[in-house]
Amino acid sequence: MNDESARSAAIRVLIVDDHAIVRRGIRALLSEAGGFTIVGEVDNGQSAVLAAAETQPDVILMDLLMPGMDGIEATRQITAQQPQMRVLVLTSFAADNKVFPAIKAGAVGYLLKDSSPDELVRAIRQVHRGEPALHPSIARKLLQEVARPPAQEAAPEALTARELGVLRLIAQGLSNQEIANRLAVSEATIRTHVSRILGKLHLASRTQAALYAVREGLDAEDAVDADAG
Repeated sequence: MNDESARSAAIRVLIVDDHAIVRRGIRALLSEAGGFTIVGEVDNGQSAVLAAAETQPDVILMDLLMPGMDGIEATRQITAQQPQMRVLVLTSFAADNKVFPAIKAGAVGYLLKDSSPDELVRAIRQVHRGEPALHPSIARKLLQEVARPPAQEAAPEALTARELGVLRLIAQGLSNQEIANRLAVSEATIRTHVSRILGKLHLASRTQAALYAVREGLDAEDAVDADAG
């Protein structure tokens, strides 16, 4: 294969991370591995959306926590606009309130930053082929949720407007204190709302509540600011 053919066969990668040292390390790793072309580097979600449209990468390595638009929203916008692009989340966070929304947003893979260089290279090639690539701990989380006996689900209408608002914020990954600050009420009030939400939906944990909200499409950033009640 000549040099031009090799370049055309290379996987085009866009790196999205707010830490320059991480971007530089990934670039060096993929350059050494061979078979990759870095088409761009950006440090926030909004820039990722623009760069994806401009550079047309095959695979986007997406960090989650970044200033401004986060990686989940950037993934949602990119996959909605250009579904042929594959997003591989590369993050330090394995919390359920990051994993499930990222996959719901359209990520094909989810890798933790403690993965080995070989695992990263293999994951990029897998998602490029359209195959899921999941860190073992992330795969276990998904399997556990799939295997969990279905809950006796109540209709969303069973929740009050304020409870629906709190549920949306839970799905966005906010803590009780952060929700309390957002809605200008006490943390104790939020704990009460969470307890009522779990009871009404017949769920056992905040994780299940977040997953329920994502499945029902209640995870958009439009929490209802009803009276605290």
